[in-house]
Amino acid sequence: MNGNCAQPMNMPTEPHPKLKLEQYLGIQIKRQRQAQELKLADVARIAGISQGMLSKIENAQVSTSLDNLSRLCDVLGMPMSKLFSQYDQQGSSALLVKADEGLEVVRRGTEKGHTYHLLNHTRGPKKSFEAYMVTMDDASEEFPTFSHPGT
Repeated sequence: MNGNCAQPMNMPTEPHPKLKLEQYLGIQIKRQRQAQELKLADVARIAGISQGMLSKIENAQVSTSLDNLSRLCDVLGMPMSKLFSQYDQQGSSALLVKADEGLEVVRRGTEKGHTYHLLNHTRGPKKSFEAYMVTMDDASEEFPTFSHPGT
């Protein structure tokens, strides 16, 4: 560490095994169907496949055709791209932020010449960690580290 950049601490994460594609697609289709309160029989009938086939798709007991997936997406009113959109990102909490692509944010040290680039954050009420890369140059003023007595 060269003193010019604050490096975020590695936070322990629980590893989540990556689902097979059939499992992932089945879960997505079933969630979408249930979110719309649609019956399996109705979706199967409109999509032109048997109830048994739809059940097997939802339970990852079969690797179905793209044609079937396309028809199911049409019935569920979702683009096929949404069905696959998060597959490559599952099971990983790591996020790659390329150089100069981190969101620049204003923090208390900004007025002292420190530049903050947000590398990752957690959304929602359980936000517990934000990773920043802090860049300083020779003209940056000293900024005391944050501390508090605890609770």
